Amino acid sequence: MKQLIECVPNFSEGRDQSVIDKITASISAVEGVQLLDVDPGKATNRTVVTFVGEPEAAIEAAFQAIKTAGELIDMQQHSGEHPRQGATDVCPLIPISNISMEETVAYAQKLAKRVGKELAIPCYLYEAAASRPERQNLATIRAGEYEALPAKLGQPEWAPDAGKNEYNERVAQTGVTVIGARDFLIAYNVNLNTTSVRRANSVAFDIREKGRLKREGGKLTGKVINDEQGNPMRVPGACKSVKGIGWFIEEYGIAQISMNLTNINITPMHIAFEETCKSATRRGMRVTGSELVGMVPLKVMLDAGRYFLQQQQRSTGIADEEIIRIAVKSMGLDELSPFDPRQKIIEYRLKDLNATPLLNMDLAAFANETASESPAPGGGSISAYVGALGVSLATMVANLSAHKRGWDERWETFSDWAGKGQTYKDRLLALVDEDTNAFNAIMTAFRLPKGTEEEKTARSAAIQTATRHAIDVPFQVMQVALDSFEVIEAMAEIGNPNSITDAGVGALCARAAVHGAFLNVRINAGDLKDADYVATILAKGEAMTKQADELERKVMGMVEEKM
Repeated sequence: MKQLIECVPNFSEGRDQSVIDKITASISAVEGVQLLDVDPGKATNRTVVTFVGEPEAAIEAAFQAIKTAGELIDMQQHSGEHPRQGATDVCPLIPISNISMEETVAYAQKLAKRVGKELAIPCYLYEAAASRPERQNLATIRAGEYEALPAKLGQPEWAPDAGKNEYNERVAQTGVTVIGARDFLIAYNVNLNTTSVRRANSVAFDIREKGRLKREGGKLTGKVINDEQGNPMRVPGACKSVKGIGWFIEEYGIAQISMNLTNINITPMHIAFEETCKSATRRGMRVTGSELVGMVPLKVMLDAGRYFLQQQQRSTGIADEEIIRIAVKSMGLDELSPFDPRQKIIEYRLKDLNATPLLNMDLAAFANETASESPAPGGGSISAYVGALGVSLATMVANLSAHKRGWDERWETFSDWAGKGQTYKDRLLALVDEDTNAFNAIMTAFRLPKGTEEEKTARSAAIQTATRHAIDVPFQVMQVALDSFEVIEAMAEIGNPNSITDAGVGALCARAAVHGAFLNVRINAGDLKDADYVATILAKGEAMTKQADELERKVMGMVEEKM
């Protein structure tokens, strides 16, 4: 699974399209990055750009964009309604997939250090990357805006986290940049069956973290209650890290609760939806659906779908597409307009970055491609696919068992097994294309020039690296297929007895995957010069094939006994 970071830099130019185009072109030119959105504002004279990529590619694209903006934007000539203090005013990094906030902070620090050193632009770190508590808030760092920089820079308390602490000719043009790491923010609206903004606000106040002012008698018109310091007291809302307000949308003819979910790890989207439903019901209204503004990480939709399936006591060990469909229908995300997961989910928009040509084929096309004169896909890819089919059968048994009449109290156990099966299936499917990619990498290495001694050395090293990868991939297939026996064996033992033969076929497939992948390991190992590695990997492979044989015999014994 690839690590993904979203970057949302804000540039102090929203009127000159040629400048905006050059900045975005510098982002798109970086391999491994996909530009998702460009949102210029004339009144603010500011453009917000959104792109996603693997960490190293993302910070490279951010660096190139900051460099380009510093060359093309002169802050001495800038004016606009939005607070700003730099050509690249702010550049947050947001963990999207398979990466922690701590790792993202490290990338933010790395980017700031490079910008300060190579571009001579002072950089401050904010939010999770802040070097001190008072710098967590962007507004604090940006106090006084660009015009305050001559007085601020040079003072010890305003020393940047990267770059020189001085106001010079370079800084006069570029200003300073604030780089940070923060959680993903979701703009989310919930639809009500009312046109009343006042009633919508009453729900918003129930939901949002800061709640509402505390009044005598708990009445809306009661006198505001102050604390000992004379500050107004508040009744907190149900959801932390949520901002919200009610408004009327003339286009739709309804009132909505407009929310910003600022930390989806604290309050995920489905919980905000559920709490809104509870509040609306208490106040005599109904939630009719909801609306997602912008894009979300895949995890947000999967977490929501699993939540609603669990509420029904249904297995969550089903395909991602079905889980997402449950989430969309449960929250009415398609009430106002169609909800297309391919456009609204970040990972799905990155399809071109994670191309899976074999998995995109239908069954007939895959078989035809395998049968063609091309050497790939070959035995490694087929072994991975056979393994995926095997554990898919066991996962089917788990899901059937979760819904078997009379087994209602066991649904959660089988749901857990189905979830494990889905994980193994997805890993094996990913290896279908990875094995073909590994073979193609060897072919590419062999085509490298070999005229000079230096070229020969480089070519030889590339062939060895590619060969090592071509061994590692089928070895992964062996390991995952072998591990998948835990689901297959469990379903043969405790699953729906009417599906016992499906568990048996799954075991046959898993054994075939282990043995088939080992053939690829062995043939590729013959070309690797690292004798110690080859000896180790072959010994492990032999042991794994024997273990697969034993597990297959055990499962088939259960099958024969129960038939």
